[in-house]
Amino acid sequence: MEYRLSDRIKDLKGNAIREIFKLLQQPDFISFAGGFPTKELLPTEIVKEITTDIMNGKEAADVLQYGGTEGYMPFRKTACDYVKRYGIDGIDIDNVLIVSGGQQTIDLMCKAFVNKGDTVLVEDPTYLASLHILKTYEANAVGVKSGEDGLDLTDLEEKIKKYAPKMLYVVPTFSNPTGRTYSVEKRKAIAEITYKYNVMVLEDDPYSELRFEGERVPSLKSFEVGDNVVYSTSFSKTVAPGLRTGIAVGPKEVIRKLTIGKQAVDVHTSSLSQAILNEYIKRGYVDERLKVMIPVYREKKNAMIEAIKKYMPKEFKYTDPQGGLFIFGEFDKSLGIDCETLFPEICKYKVAYVSGVSFYADGSGRNTIRLNYSNATLEQIDDGIKRMGEFFKDIINNNK
Repeated sequence: MEYRLSDRIKDLKGNAIREIFKLLQQPDFISFAGGFPTKELLPTEIVKEITTDIMNGKEAADVLQYGGTEGYMPFRKTACDYVKRYGIDGIDIDNVLIVSGGQQTIDLMCKAFVNKGDTVLVEDPTYLASLHILKTYEANAVGVKSGEDGLDLTDLEEKIKKYAPKMLYVVPTFSNPTGRTYSVEKRKAIAEITYKYNVMVLEDDPYSELRFEGERVPSLKSFEVGDNVVYSTSFSKTVAPGLRTGIAVGPKEVIRKLTIGKQAVDVHTSSLSQAILNEYIKRGYVDERLKVMIPVYREKKNAMIEAIKKYMPKEFKYTDPQGGLFIFGEFDKSLGIDCETLFPEICKYKVAYVSGVSFYADGSGRNTIRLNYSNATLEQIDDGIKRMGEFFKDIINNNK
Protein backbone atom coordinates (compact mmCIF):
# COMPACT_ATOMS: atom_id res chain seq x y z
CA MET A 1 0.00 0.00 0.00
CA GLU A 2 1.37 3.42 -0.95
CA TYR A 3 0.29 6.03 1.58
CA ARG A 4 -0.33 9.34 -0.11
CA LEU A 5 0.30 11.56 2.86
CA SER A 6 -0.56 15.25 2.95
CA ASP A 7 2.16 17.77 2.19
CA ARG A 8 1.84 19.19 5.69
CA ILE A 9 2.60 15.91 7.46
CA LYS A 10 4.71 13.73 5.15
CA ASP A 11 8.04 15.40 5.97
CA LEU A 12 7.20 16.42 9.55
CA LYS A 13 9.48 14.92 12.20
CA GLY A 14 8.29 13.80 15.61
CA ASN A 15 8.47 16.03 18.67
CA ALA A 16 12.05 15.75 19.96
CA ILE A 17 11.00 15.19 23.56
CA ARG A 18 8.44 12.53 22.66
CA GLU A 19 11.14 10.65 20.76
CA ILE A 20 13.47 10.80 23.77
CA PHE A 21 10.82 9.20 25.98
CA LYS A 22 11.43 5.93 24.16
CA LEU A 23 14.88 5.80 25.76
CA LEU A 24 13.58 6.11 29.29
CA GLN A 25 12.67 2.44 29.50
CA GLN A 26 16.34 1.67 29.98
CA PRO A 27 17.39 0.95 33.59
CA ASP A 28 19.50 3.62 35.30
CA PHE A 29 18.69 6.14 32.55
CA ILE A 30 18.46 9.70 33.91
CA SER A 31 16.44 12.15 31.84
CA PHE A 32 16.61 15.93 32.07
CA ALA A 33 14.62 16.10 28.82
CA GLY A 34 10.90 16.32 29.56
CA GLY A 35 8.94 18.84 31.58
CA PHE A 36 7.17 16.33 33.81
CA PRO A 37 6.05 17.45 37.28
CA THR A 38 7.51 15.54 40.20
CA LYS A 39 5.39 12.40 40.42
CA GLU A 40 5.14 12.49 44.21
CA LEU A 41 3.61 15.99 44.04
CA LEU A 42 0.63 14.95 41.93
CA PRO A 43 -2.49 15.43 44.11
CA THR A 44 -3.82 11.89 43.92
CA GLU A 45 -5.71 11.94 47.21
CA ILE A 46 -7.28 15.33 46.53
CA VAL A 47 -8.41 14.31 43.05
CA LYS A 48 -9.80 11.07 44.50
CA GLU A 49 -11.72 13.04 47.15
CA ILE A 50 -13.14 15.51 44.63
CA THR A 51 -14.01 12.86 42.05
CA THR A 52 -15.85 10.80 44.65
CA ASP A 53 -17.84 13.85 45.72
CA ILE A 54 -18.73 14.66 42.10
CA MET A 55 -19.80 11.10 41.34
CA ASN A 56 -21.94 11.05 44.47
CA GLY A 57 -23.53 14.38 43.58
CA LYS A 58 -26.54 15.36 41.52
CA GLU A 59 -24.42 16.42 38.51
CA ALA A 60 -22.61 13.08 38.17
CA ALA A 61 -24.39 12.14 34.96
CA ASP A 62 -24.00 15.66 33.52
CA VAL A 63 -20.20 15.56 33.63
CA LEU A 64 -20.20 12.19 31.87
CA GLN A 65 -22.46 13.48 29.08
CA TYR A 66 -21.48 15.59 26.07
CA GLY A 67 -20.89 19.20 27.02
CA GLY A 68 -20.58 22.59 25.37
CA THR A 69 -17.45 23.24 23.32
CA GLU A 70 -16.85 26.48 25.24
CA GLY A 71 -16.51 24.49 28.46
CA TYR A 72 -18.33 23.29 31.56
CA MET A 73 -20.32 26.34 32.63
CA PRO A 74 -19.43 26.31 36.37
CA PHE A 75 -15.74 26.09 35.46
CA ARG A 76 -15.95 28.89 32.89
CA LYS A 77 -17.44 31.12 35.59
CA THR A 78 -14.71 30.11 38.03
CA ALA A 79 -12.09 30.78 35.34
CA CYS A 80 -13.23 34.41 35.02
CA ASP A 81 -12.27 34.98 38.65
CA TYR A 82 -9.23 32.69 38.57
CA VAL A 83 -7.39 34.68 35.90
CA LYS A 84 -7.55 37.82 38.03
CA ARG A 85 -4.45 36.46 39.75
CA TYR A 86 -2.63 37.23 36.48
CA GLY A 87 -3.90 40.80 36.32
CA ILE A 88 -6.70 39.95 33.87
CA ASP A 89 -9.94 41.64 34.87
CA GLY A 90 -13.17 42.86 33.32
CA ILE A 91 -14.00 39.68 31.40
CA ASP A 92 -17.03 37.40 31.29
CA ILE A 93 -17.61 33.82 30.19
CA ASP A 94 -17.70 34.79 26.50
CA ASN A 95 -14.02 35.75 26.81
CA VAL A 96 -13.17 32.25 28.04
CA LEU A 97 -12.62 28.95 26.25
CA ILE A 98 -11.66 25.80 28.14
CA VAL A 99 -9.02 23.91 26.18
CA SER A 100 -7.53 20.42 26.31
CA GLY A 101 -4.17 21.55 27.64
CA GLY A 102 -2.43 24.82 26.88
CA GLN A 103 -0.87 23.42 23.71
CA GLN A 104 -4.32 23.23 22.14
CA THR A 105 -4.57 27.01 22.33
CA ILE A 106 -1.49 27.27 20.10
CA ASP A 107 -3.07 24.91 17.59
CA LEU A 108 -6.42 26.71 17.61
CA MET A 109 -4.78 30.12 17.19
CA CYS A 110 -2.86 28.82 14.18
CA LYS A 111 -6.03 27.34 12.77
CA ALA A 112 -7.84 30.65 13.20
CA PHE A 113 -5.16 33.06 11.97
CA VAL A 114 -2.45 31.31 9.97
CA ASN A 115 -2.59 30.50 6.28
CA LYS A 116 0.09 28.57 4.41
CA GLY A 117 3.15 30.79 4.10
CA ASP A 118 2.07 33.32 6.74
CA THR A 119 4.76 34.51 9.14
CA VAL A 120 4.53 34.00 12.89
CA LEU A 121 7.16 35.59 15.11
CA VAL A 122 8.54 33.62 18.04
CA GLU A 123 11.21 34.26 20.63
CA ASP A 124 14.64 32.78 19.87
CA PRO A 125 14.67 30.23 21.47
CA THR A 126 11.02 29.25 21.98
CA TYR A 127 8.84 26.32 23.06
CA LEU A 128 9.58 23.51 20.62
CA ALA A 129 5.96 22.35 20.33
CA SER A 130 4.95 25.78 19.01
CA LEU A 131 7.44 25.34 16.15
CA HIS A 132 6.10 21.83 15.55
CA ILE A 133 2.54 23.16 15.33
CA LEU A 134 3.56 26.03 13.04
CA LYS A 135 5.17 23.54 10.66
CA THR A 136 1.94 21.56 10.63
CA TYR A 137 0.12 24.68 9.42
CA GLU A 138 2.92 25.37 6.90
CA ALA A 139 3.67 28.72 8.51
CA ASN A 140 6.92 30.66 8.31
CA ALA A 141 8.33 30.84 11.85
CA VAL A 142 10.78 33.71 12.35
CA GLY A 143 12.79 34.14 15.53
CA VAL A 144 13.11 37.43 17.41
CA LYS A 145 16.28 38.08 19.37
CA SER A 146 15.91 38.04 23.16
CA GLY A 147 17.92 38.77 26.29
CA GLU A 148 17.65 38.41 30.05
CA ASP A 149 14.53 40.58 30.31
CA GLY A 150 12.68 39.56 27.16
CA LEU A 151 12.45 40.31 23.47
CA ASP A 152 14.78 42.74 21.73
CA LEU A 153 12.24 45.47 20.94
CA THR A 154 14.22 46.88 18.04
CA ASP A 155 14.47 43.47 16.41
CA LEU A 156 10.77 42.86 17.09
CA GLU A 157 9.69 46.05 15.34
CA GLU A 158 12.09 45.53 12.43
CA LYS A 159 10.78 42.01 11.84
CA ILE A 160 7.18 43.14 12.08
CA LYS A 161 7.89 45.71 9.37
CA LYS A 162 9.79 43.20 7.25
CA TYR A 163 7.49 40.17 7.49
CA ALA A 164 4.04 41.61 8.35
CA PRO A 165 3.41 38.66 10.70
CA LYS A 166 -0.04 37.40 11.59
CA MET A 167 0.94 36.60 15.15
CA LEU A 168 3.61 36.76 17.86
CA TYR A 169 3.95 33.74 20.16
CA VAL A 170 5.69 34.26 23.53
CA VAL A 171 6.21 32.53 26.88
CA PRO A 172 7.01 35.63 28.98
CA THR A 173 7.26 34.09 32.45
CA PHE A 174 9.89 31.42 33.20
CA SER A 175 10.14 30.84 29.48
CA ASN A 176 10.43 27.40 28.02
CA PRO A 177 13.30 26.69 27.33
CA THR A 178 15.39 29.44 28.98
CA GLY A 179 13.58 30.03 32.27
CA ARG A 180 13.83 33.80 31.74
CA THR A 181 11.10 36.31 32.57
CA TYR A 182 10.15 39.44 30.65
CA SER A 183 10.30 42.71 32.57
CA VAL A 184 7.19 44.82 33.07
CA GLU A 185 8.68 47.42 30.72
CA LYS A 186 9.13 44.85 27.96
CA ARG A 187 5.58 43.55 28.42
CA LYS A 188 4.13 47.04 28.09
CA ALA A 189 6.26 47.78 25.02
CA ILE A 190 5.34 44.49 23.31
CA ALA A 191 1.65 45.22 23.90
CA GLU A 192 2.03 48.68 22.37
CA ILE A 193 4.14 47.63 19.38
CA THR A 194 1.97 44.68 18.38
CA TYR A 195 -1.22 46.71 18.64
CA LYS A 196 0.33 49.50 16.55
CA TYR A 197 1.08 47.05 13.73
CA ASN A 198 -2.10 44.94 14.05
CA VAL A 199 -0.31 41.76 15.18
CA MET A 200 -2.09 39.16 17.31
CA VAL A 201 -0.21 37.98 20.40
CA LEU A 202 -0.49 34.56 21.99
CA GLU A 203 0.82 34.65 25.56
CA ASP A 204 1.51 31.13 26.81
CA ASP A 205 1.75 30.98 30.61
CA PRO A 206 1.99 27.49 32.13
CA TYR A 207 4.79 28.25 34.61
CA SER A 208 4.24 31.60 36.36
CA GLU A 209 2.78 30.02 39.52
CA LEU A 210 6.05 28.15 40.10
CA ARG A 211 7.98 31.16 41.38
CA PHE A 212 10.83 30.47 43.82
CA GLU A 213 12.00 34.04 44.39
CA GLY A 214 11.43 37.61 43.23
CA GLU A 215 8.25 39.59 42.68
CA ARG A 216 5.26 38.29 40.74
CA VAL A 217 4.88 39.96 37.32
CA PRO A 218 1.44 40.65 35.78
CA SER A 219 0.59 38.96 32.50
CA LEU A 220 1.40 40.63 29.22
CA LYS A 221 -2.32 40.61 28.48
CA SER A 222 -2.94 42.85 31.47
CA PHE A 223 -1.02 45.57 29.60
CA GLU A 224 -2.75 45.17 26.22
CA VAL A 225 -3.67 48.40 24.46
CA GLY A 226 -6.42 46.86 22.36
CA ASP A 227 -8.01 43.46 21.83
CA ASN A 228 -5.02 41.72 20.27
CA VAL A 229 -3.74 39.45 23.07
CA VAL A 230 -4.94 35.92 23.80
CA TYR A 231 -3.77 34.57 27.15
CA SER A 232 -3.39 30.84 27.71
CA THR A 233 -2.68 29.03 30.94
CA SER A 234 -2.68 25.38 31.91
CA PHE A 235 -3.01 23.21 35.00
CA SER A 236 -0.48 20.65 33.72
CA LYS A 237 2.39 21.99 35.84
CA THR A 238 0.42 23.19 38.87
CA VAL A 239 -2.12 20.37 39.30
CA ALA A 240 -1.84 17.37 36.95
CA PRO A 241 -0.98 17.06 33.25
CA GLY A 242 -3.22 14.02 32.89
CA LEU A 243 -6.31 16.18 33.35
CA ARG A 244 -5.44 17.88 30.02
CA THR A 245 -7.20 21.12 30.87
CA GLY A 246 -6.33 24.77 30.34
CA ILE A 247 -7.91 28.20 29.94
CA ALA A 248 -7.76 30.55 26.96
CA VAL A 249 -8.82 34.16 27.48
CA GLY A 250 -9.25 36.63 24.65
CA PRO A 251 -11.52 38.97 22.70
CA LYS A 252 -15.00 37.50 22.31
CA GLU A 253 -14.81 37.42 18.51
CA VAL A 254 -11.51 35.52 18.64
CA ILE A 255 -12.72 33.10 21.31
CA ARG A 256 -15.73 32.37 19.11
CA LYS A 257 -13.46 31.45 16.20
CA LEU A 258 -11.29 29.28 18.45
CA THR A 259 -14.45 27.55 19.65
CA ILE A 260 -15.50 26.76 16.09
CA GLY A 261 -12.03 25.39 15.42
CA LYS A 262 -12.21 23.23 18.55
CA GLN A 263 -15.57 21.78 17.55
CA ALA A 264 -13.85 19.98 14.68
CA VAL A 265 -11.08 18.59 16.90
CA ASP A 266 -12.37 17.11 20.16
CA VAL A 267 -15.90 18.55 20.56
CA HIS A 268 -15.09 19.68 24.10
CA THR A 269 -12.54 19.28 26.87
CA SER A 270 -13.31 16.50 29.35
CA SER A 271 -16.21 17.69 31.50
CA LEU A 272 -15.08 15.48 34.36
CA SER A 273 -11.60 17.06 34.32
CA GLN A 274 -13.18 20.51 34.29
CA ALA A 275 -15.47 19.64 37.19
CA ILE A 276 -12.51 18.31 39.18
CA LEU A 277 -10.50 21.49 38.58
CA ASN A 278 -13.49 23.67 39.35
CA GLU A 279 -13.75 22.10 42.80
CA TYR A 280 -9.97 22.10 43.22
CA ILE A 281 -9.94 25.88 42.79
CA LYS A 282 -13.09 26.57 44.82
CA ARG A 283 -11.86 24.48 47.75
CA GLY A 284 -8.65 26.53 47.93
CA TYR A 285 -6.25 23.78 46.90
CA VAL A 286 -4.33 25.86 44.33
CA ASP A 287 -2.40 28.01 46.79
CA GLU A 288 -2.34 25.29 49.42
CA ARG A 289 -0.60 22.86 47.06
CA LEU A 290 1.74 25.50 45.61
CA LYS A 291 3.12 26.02 49.12
CA VAL A 292 4.10 22.34 49.06
CA MET A 293 5.34 22.21 45.46
CA ILE A 294 7.47 25.34 45.26
CA PRO A 295 10.01 24.39 47.99
CA VAL A 296 10.53 21.02 46.28
CA TYR A 297 11.16 22.57 42.87
CA ARG A 298 13.34 25.30 44.39
CA GLU A 299 15.51 22.66 46.06
CA LYS A 300 15.84 20.70 42.81
CA LYS A 301 16.70 23.78 40.79
CA ASN A 302 19.35 24.80 43.31
CA ALA A 303 20.73 21.26 43.31
CA MET A 304 21.10 21.33 39.55
CA ILE A 305 22.79 24.72 39.61
CA GLU A 306 25.27 23.48 42.20
CA ALA A 307 25.90 20.29 40.21
CA ILE A 308 26.51 22.32 37.06
CA LYS A 309 29.03 24.48 38.91
CA LYS A 310 30.71 21.39 40.30
CA TYR A 311 30.80 19.07 37.30
CA MET A 312 30.21 20.86 34.00
CA PRO A 313 33.07 22.42 31.97
CA LYS A 314 33.85 26.04 32.77
CA GLU A 315 33.02 26.88 29.15
CA PHE A 316 29.35 26.00 29.80
CA LYS A 317 27.16 29.08 30.41
CA TYR A 318 23.66 28.67 31.83
CA THR A 319 20.58 30.48 33.09
CA ASP A 320 19.57 30.55 36.76
CA PRO A 321 15.79 31.14 36.68
CA GLN A 322 13.64 32.44 39.52
CA GLY A 323 11.02 29.80 38.80
CA GLY A 324 9.63 27.35 36.29
CA LEU A 325 11.11 23.99 35.35
CA PHE A 326 14.08 24.60 33.06
CA ILE A 327 17.70 25.67 32.84
CA PHE A 328 19.15 26.54 29.44
CA GLY A 329 22.84 26.19 28.74
CA GLU A 330 25.25 26.86 25.92
CA PHE A 331 28.82 26.20 24.91
CA ASP A 332 30.89 28.87 23.20
CA LYS A 333 30.56 28.33 19.46
CA SER A 334 34.34 28.36 19.10
CA LEU A 335 34.45 24.95 20.82
CA GLY A 336 32.64 23.34 17.89
CA ILE A 337 30.28 21.36 20.13
CA ASP A 338 27.17 20.15 18.30
CA CYS A 339 24.75 18.99 21.00
CA GLU A 340 22.34 17.60 18.42
CA THR A 341 24.95 15.36 16.79
CA LEU A 342 26.37 14.34 20.17
CA PHE A 343 23.03 13.29 21.64
CA PRO A 344 23.26 9.58 20.67
CA GLU A 345 26.72 9.48 22.23
CA ILE A 346 25.72 10.98 25.56
CA CYS A 347 22.84 8.50 25.75
CA LYS A 348 25.53 5.83 26.19
CA TYR A 349 26.19 7.54 29.52
CA LYS A 350 22.49 6.94 30.26
CA VAL A 351 21.66 10.62 30.62
CA ALA A 352 19.57 12.83 28.35
CA TYR A 353 18.97 16.50 27.59
CA VAL A 354 17.06 18.20 24.78
CA SER A 355 19.27 19.70 22.10
CA GLY A 356 18.69 23.43 21.72
CA VAL A 357 18.28 23.15 17.97
CA SER A 358 14.68 22.06 18.60
CA PHE A 359 13.88 25.49 20.09
CA TYR A 360 15.17 27.76 17.32
CA ALA A 361 13.02 28.76 14.36
CA ASP A 362 16.00 28.78 11.99
CA GLY A 363 17.50 25.51 13.22
CA SER A 364 20.44 27.18 14.95
CA GLY A 365 21.37 26.69 18.61
CA ARG A 366 23.23 23.44 18.02
CA ASN A 367 25.63 24.47 20.80
CA THR A 368 22.81 24.69 23.36
CA ILE A 369 20.81 22.32 25.58
CA ARG A 370 17.73 22.47 27.78
CA LEU A 371 17.77 20.78 31.18
CA ASN A 372 14.73 19.93 33.29
CA TYR A 373 15.07 19.33 37.03
CA SER A 374 11.52 18.56 38.14
CA ASN A 375 11.37 14.92 37.05
CA ALA A 376 14.55 13.72 38.74
CA THR A 377 15.49 13.09 42.35
CA LEU A 378 18.23 15.08 44.05
CA GLU A 379 20.51 12.07 43.75
CA GLN A 380 19.73 11.67 40.05
CA ILE A 381 20.38 15.37 39.45
CA ASP A 382 23.85 15.11 40.97
CA ASP A 383 24.66 11.81 39.24
CA GLY A 384 23.23 12.85 35.88
CA ILE A 385 25.03 16.20 35.72
CA LYS A 386 28.24 14.44 36.79
CA ARG A 387 27.89 12.01 33.86
CA MET A 388 27.13 14.89 31.53
CA GLY A 389 30.08 16.90 32.77
CA GLU A 390 32.48 14.00 32.24
CA PHE A 391 31.16 13.53 28.72
CA PHE A 392 31.52 17.15 27.65
CA LYS A 393 34.90 17.59 29.32
CA ASP A 394 36.17 14.63 27.28
CA ILE A 395 34.74 16.18 24.09
CA ILE A 396 36.39 19.52 24.78
CA ASN A 397 39.75 17.94 25.65
CA ASN A 398 39.67 15.79 22.52
CA ASN A 399 38.89 18.82 20.36
CA LYS A 400 41.91 20.74 21.60
